[in-house]
This record gives sequence, C-alpha cells and structure tokens, in this order.
Amino acid sequence: MTAQPLSRFNAPLALRPELDVTVPTTAMVLAAGLGKRMRPLTATRPKPLIEVGGRSLLDRALDHLEVAGVRRAVVNAHYFADQIDSHVVRRGGGPEILLSDERSQLLETGGGVTKALPLIDCDPFYVINSDNLWVDGSIDTLKLLAQRWDPAEMDALLLLVPLARATGYEGRGDFHMGGGGQVRRRVEHRVAPYVFSGVQMLSKALFEGEPVEPFSMWRVWDRVLAAKRLYGVVHQGLWFHVGTPQAVTETEALLATS
Repeated sequence: MTAQPLSRFNAPLALRPELDVTVPTTAMVLAAGLGKRMRPLTATRPKPLIEVGGRSLLDRALDHLEVAGVRRAVVNAHYFADQIDSHVVRRGGGPEILLSDERSQLLETGGGVTKALPLIDCDPFYVINSDNLWVDGSIDTLKLLAQRWDPAEMDALLLLVPLARATGYEGRGDFHMGGGGQVRRRVEHRVAPYVFSGVQMLSKALFEGEPVEPFSMWRVWDRVLAAKRLYGVVHQGLWFHVGTPQAVTETEALLATS
C-alpha cells in the first residue's frame, strides 16, 4: 500500500481530533447540472461522474458524508439522469441514497432543494454541490459546520474558502465575513476575500412556501442576508474548483503532491 503524505490537509483519521458533535442525518447532493464548461468530457456523462484521481466527484462527496456519519443522501439528477441513478445503485455501502428525479425539468440549485424537501428528514441539513472537491484539514469539515451551527442566530451556514487558497477559481470571490462569522455579499465590480465552497448547512424553513420551479440558491441567500442570519465558517483544508477538463488534470497533479 502506498504511504499517504502526512500534511495538515490530508491528516489520517487517527490523528484528527474527534469533535463531540451531532451531525445532520441527511444531506442533499446537487448532481443535476449540465456541466457545459466541462465539455467534451460531459458529452457522454454528467459532470459528477467525471473521475479525478481515480474517483468520481460524486463518490468523493458521498465519501465525506459517510465518514462524517450522515445516514441519508438525497441526490438529484437531470442530465444523464439514468447514469446517476445506476451509479448510486451500484455504489453499495455508505449513506442510504434516494434519487430526486428532475428529468422533466432542470430546477437549478434552489429549486432542486425545494423539490427534494419531502425526502429530507432532518433540520438543519447539509447541501453539497457534487462538482466541487475538497480535502479535510485537521478537523472533519462537515463536523466543523455542525459544531458551528447555532439556530438562535443563523438559518444558513456556508463553508467558505479564502480567495487566496481557492485553487483553480478565477472569479472575484463571493462574500465578506465579519469577526463573528456573519457574512455579506460581494459588491458588484469589487473583490471579496471568500469563495463559497459548495458546502453548506441550511434550515428547512428557508424553503417553506417556495414553489417547485427553477431558481438559484441566491434567492434564498438574499432573504437570509436581509435578516442578518447568513453565516460562514472558513475551510481548514484544500479546495479545488474543478470546472474544465484542464482543471481535472491540474487538480490530479496537486492532489498527488499534497
């Protein structure tokens, strides 16, 4: 067996401090997107099934859920939905997986969660974009979110990556964050120091009354921002924006040396 590098970004489980925290039992994994920027790799398969370092992006997300102790994953599917369905059936082990079928209409991030809400049996719950890739730091990332969650002050908690450490990301950032963790949105044409990682914890109440229609998560976030109940926590490990075929190759090289 090849020895794994002992870095703070890839610490063996035995060396990690164990957080005494209860994690949400269910996560929503967003896997329905078209993956246009990833073409030609997505000409015949959905982006979440593209392999990076010998493991698909979807499996990497589900692996994190399994390690954290999440018992159920609701996975939505639209583009090449049959492939997503077959893949999770073959996977075996880990969380129970339920499919939220969006074959008839792509609902985007917010609409996808709204449709899947009847399958989500806990509050709060995780939402994970299956096309992002992260490596835990010294503490399990999902448990870190659960530890920080405080229903008295927040309805949404986002895992944020410092712009300087957002490998492969070419945008201007998404959020500013105060000392207490409360976040505010980047001003147009300006730069913000934090990037949304694609990992978050949300209250089910955010989606009450929302119609099952295509809409972005920003519609929910903007409402939470106005109420000053949107918070962030800084990711302690590595994070990769895997948005193009070239980024797959670059990410694999970086993972091999981290």
